[in-house]
Amino acid sequence: MANRTVTRTYRAKIQNHSQVRDSLDELGFAAAKLWNVARWTAGRVWDACGQIPDDGVLKSYLKGAGRYVDLHSQSSQRVLEELDEAFTGWYGHRDNGNEKANPPGYRKHNDEHPRSTVTFKQKGFKHDAKNNRLRLSKGRNLKDHRSDFVLCEYDVIGPQGITVENIHQVRAVHEHGVWQLHIVCRVEIDVPDAPGNGVAGVDLGICNFAAVSFGDEALLYPGGALKEDDYYFAKKRAECDSSTSREARRLDRKRTDRRTHFLHTLSKTIVEECADRSVGTIVVGDLAGIRKDDETGNPTNWGTHGNLDLHGWAFDRFETMLEYKGEAVGIDVRRKDERGTSKSCSACGRTDDSQRVERGLYVCDECGLVANADTNGAENIRRSSRYIVTKQFLEPIVR
Repeated sequence: MANRTVTRTYRAKIQNHSQVRDSLDELGFAAAKLWNVARWTAGRVWDACGQIPDDGVLKSYLKGAGRYVDLHSQSSQRVLEELDEAFTGWYGHRDNGNEKANPPGYRKHNDEHPRSTVTFKQKGFKHDAKNNRLRLSKGRNLKDHRSDFVLCEYDVIGPQGITVENIHQVRAVHEHGVWQLHIVCRVEIDVPDAPGNGVAGVDLGICNFAAVSFGDEALLYPGGALKEDDYYFAKKRAECDSSTSREARRLDRKRTDRRTHFLHTLSKTIVEECADRSVGTIVVGDLAGIRKDDETGNPTNWGTHGNLDLHGWAFDRFETMLEYKGEAVGIDVRRKDERGTSKSCSACGRTDDSQRVERGLYVCDECGLVANADTNGAENIRRSSRYIVTKQFLEPIVR
């Protein structure tokens, strides 16, 4: 067993929300307006010389601007860093040939500015651990007519007994009409030894949210409940008077909570099943490029229902949950490109598009394998990773 320092983000409910809401609204509006000022400045420079200024240039240029001084200096810096990251992401899409990618736009809905996330770094907050309070600093411009800070009383959302210490940063996030705190901490955990040397492959999907292969057996976890929730809440939300009504916000919160519960429960179950089978490594298919076409780089059109399902597919969040839940029991979780795994036979290796005869059925004409298509993909992920690991250890011996 070894000690390891990891980063954890805890969501916290603001207990005195009615008292601090207006102050947090001011900060959220200021962050949105600073983004817009920086975006306009970057666009003006772009039109003049064909280059986009990075966050360092924008920080220096906008340091004395009114919107910059509305926030604590570190909070303002983070807004400009986010804009720079957005431009960098856009560059990446353009470099990959996606001509339909748009540069980051302005934070504005019709005539209203949204309440943007406000980040408070080390110098921007003070923590009273004994009373569960966080003092969030304002900028100079907002200190004149109100207090110099926002004092939030928080309650961590999750299992009882969580203590928040060694805070790295705090984010005030406006979700579904309510402010919440995301508290980022550095936590030291005891990492146990791996339960064994086994390898499990995980293939993520929509109809079956996850298929897990252990080599001699496989498990399927249907995603029907998640899809039913999505369709149900979309239908109920369409019946609301407006998208910002109290009922619409309530439905959004409930949908988010149910999805989060589903992902947490499923990831915990998979890790427990792997630990019971002496698995030391979980290899999960990396779906980072699933939303774009391999040849053109443009977004792939999966049809009306397919696009809706894909848009709500929280695969990256689920993989992150698997990683830190696996880490807690000594299981190493790795991501692997799953391209081609659904077309190849896990028994003989033959690749043929026609072998997937139905949505959930895989039939190999070469060796006669008949299997669930998702478990076949999970076994391919497991086998390919196992081969790479074995090869790395065997090559020095062969030489």
